[in-house]
Amino acid sequence: MVRISKAPHSQPLREVVAEALRRQIEEGDYAPGDQLPTEPALVARFGYSRTVVREALAALRADGLVDSRHGVGVFVLGPKQPPAGLELFRQATDKISDIIEELELRVGVEVEAAGLAALRSSPAQEAEILSLVDQFRDLVARGQSTDEADFAFHLAVATATNNTRFRGFLEHVGRRIIPRVKFRSAMGGVDPLPNRDAILLREHEEVADAISARDPDLARDAMRRHLQGGIKRYRALMRTRPSEGTG
Repeated sequence: MVRISKAPHSQPLREVVAEALRRQIEEGDYAPGDQLPTEPALVARFGYSRTVVREALAALRADGLVDSRHGVGVFVLGPKQPPAGLELFRQATDKISDIIEELELRVGVEVEAAGLAALRSSPAQEAEILSLVDQFRDLVARGQSTDEADFAFHLAVATATNNTRFRGFLEHVGRRIIPRVKFRSAMGGVDPLPNRDAILLREHEEVADAISARDPDLARDAMRRHLQGGIKRYRALMRTRPSEGTG
């Protein structure tokens, strides 16, 4: 059984719970097909609120480690084994240069995904993308974490291409493709860019609006600006923290 250590200062509690459960799944304490303890049991075990536990389980679902069955419970799917070529996304790192390189790779994939989504998305898929923008906006207004909503938005755009390869790419990579999730984890819970949510919201709105307008060129441009904006933000951060730029 994994022992739960005290959370580092400023580390969100949901990440403490998620990482503890993730380790147990990866180490075989919970095998594929096993049911995780109920929410009340996890609340009692960790001593955190039900909201924290639910957010932790949502993170595990986003990583493809568990699946929720309505009215039954949460079941283990097993540790993800990404192809070796994608393993770089799964490793914690304090190298800002790595994050910049990964964002550059995402430009090559997600820009085209946005264009295809503008051409191919169904009304239901378009509605899901717009709903996730609304969810992101609500989280920003309430000052709550947008990590899961950010990943969900990009996953919804990939899904709306109706080409399963795009969604499969993001699912293999998991939520750690969101740079701040990866970098903050390595930095003991410290958010390197704590004031960027309003900017991300505006960029997500531009992508969603272009997809709704059925304008593939505009959608590609909006996604490119979004991802390249992230590159610029991390380059600026690297200039202020040069010792962390290359490890």
